Amino acid sequence: MGKLYFGNTVTTVTTLMIAALLGFIGYSAVNRTGIAHWGRRSAILLVFGLVVCCFAAARDGLDKTIQNAIDGSCAAGIFPLVSLPTVIGCIGAALILIAAIATPIAKTQQAREVWFFIMSGGAVLKIVTMEVARMIIK
Repeated sequence: MGKLYFGNTVTTVTTLMIAALLGFIGYSAVNRTGIAHWGRRSAILLVFGLVVCCFAAARDGLDKTIQNAIDGSCAAGIFPLVSLPTVIGCIGAALILIAAIATPIAKTQQAREVWFFIMSGGAVLKIVTMEVARMIIK
């Protein structure tokens, strides 16, 4: 299990960033009554979440899976292009995208808080799905 999360530099950095992202979401949930600017939190979640997603995609070889599907010039990554983890990952990404569009449009901090937690739900859905699938595959 250690190699799964700390096997090389990319997996180690990805694991640490996922922990930081989940910590940020958890901290925001626990301290939500004291948070005044939900739009800023959503922006941080969106940008840092995108960075984490890019690292996780590189770790899991998603670029190789796509290239393999296009021209077959390399071996695929650990997940097939059309699989349960990638479909659920797309659903999580859709939640994040919808919340990212809606947050700046929202007129109140209360509405922005709701969109923050919808975005957080999409991120957690993606993380849990991919990490459980990695444990099952490895």
